[in-house]
Amino acid sequence: MMRAVILLLASLALVLAGCSTQPAKKPGTRGPYQDSGIDYPADWHIKDSAPDEHLDWSRIPDAVPKWEPRARYGNHSPYKVLGKTYQVLPSSSGYREKGIASWYGKKFSGRATSSQEPYDPYAMTAAHKTLPLPTYVRVTNLDNGKRIVVRVNDRGPFHEGRIIDLSFAAAHKLGYANKGTANVVVEAIDPGEPGRESPPTVYRPAPAPTTAPASAPVASGQIYLQVGAFADINTAVRLQQQIMGATSAPVGIHSQAENGRSDIHRVRVGPFESEPTAQQVAQSIRDAGLGSPLLIRR
Repeated sequence: MMRAVILLLASLALVLAGCSTQPAKKPGTRGPYQDSGIDYPADWHIKDSAPDEHLDWSRIPDAVPKWEPRARYGNHSPYKVLGKTYQVLPSSSGYREKGIASWYGKKFSGRATSSQEPYDPYAMTAAHKTLPLPTYVRVTNLDNGKRIVVRVNDRGPFHEGRIIDLSFAAAHKLGYANKGTANVVVEAIDPGEPGRESPPTVYRPAPAPTTAPASAPVASGQIYLQVGAFADINTAVRLQQQIMGATSAPVGIHSQAENGRSDIHRVRVGPFESEPTAQQVAQSIRDAGLGSPLLIRR
């Protein structure tokens, strides 16, 4: 009898020992922003944090825009996350949006993004709910004027009111990693555009059907038309779009902080190769009722 009890206790001990030494369940490797209704991983509620390694973030280069085919994964449309359905845009062309940016870091390091690329908090990448994967975007921090270029390869953020989730490195370069969020403008970059530092295209109208000599180009500097300056980026964007309908010349928004205040957003047309050409476009803008452009040289 005693021998039976001893054998029983020994068997129970082996079973318990076997349970305690079973390998831990492998953590999920799927990213938080997957297709087809897959929601956040089990630890989504755990607070994210900065990577352990501290680098000179300013030395991490921006993403370099280049043409890429659509990713095999991450472009399924529509898709559903946390009970809400999203439609992936057919193209990133012309995309521009103002809103709140956040970041994600250590918690997701190494996990598969929606495009199935491993997430690297030290890479210049981002997550977006509806842009095609991959897409290159220029992100401008409206609080400090800093700009970066990142490659969108993931889905998110699925937090109400936020439009883009940057990698920790990207958020650090943009100057808000310690704050958590920032007011930004996100602009898609055409794959043919060499990057955010590329020189502007000089507007050259078609030659007039006359034999009169062409106007001499400006010897130094560049000529622009400034049509308006606004504290509100949305007002500047609306005017930019209206002017684009009135002329084929390049229309840009130049944002810059002044005297410690928030950014002033200037709507400028150009550059032009000569003053007479700029005056012709200025007349077109006046005729369209969009203001009286000021000719400036930079």
